[in-house]
Amino acid sequence: MEPSNEDTRWKQRFLNFQRAFSLLREVIENNEDICTLEAIVKEGIIQRFEYTFELAWKTLKDKMIEDGLQIEKIAPKYVFKEAFQSKYIDDIDTWVEMTNDRNLMSHTYDFSKFDAVLNKLQKRYYPCLDTLYTYFLEEFNKP
Repeated sequence: MEPSNEDTRWKQRFLNFQRAFSLLREVIENNEDICTLEAIVKEGIIQRFEYTFELAWKTLKDKMIEDGLQIEKIAPKYVFKEAFQSKYIDDIDTWVEMTNDRNLMSHTYDFSKFDAVLNKLQKRYYPCLDTLYTYFLEEFNKP
């Protein structure tokens, strides 16, 4: 029996990333400036960012392992550095900054930083997530 697209770990994780990214895309693309939204909505956007980010780096890790790369440390910054060196991503600085901001939002929940992170999410992080999503989608659909 021929394995289906969903039979590999990275592809299974990609399907979850795809759902999360779609929810993030919806709010980013339907709002010119997400910093002007109500506080409760901003909190929801930060939540969407956090779980989309988590699925992004874990899908990337799984894809790299599937491709035969040895990942010695399982942590976002390390995975992004390996991905940059192996040409999976082309903007290491933004991914490291995104990791720092995700940690800031997840671990300290610093409301005073919300607008700054939301602004970076809309202008810098979302395009990187979109590029990674497009790459995964193309890889997922290869015969």
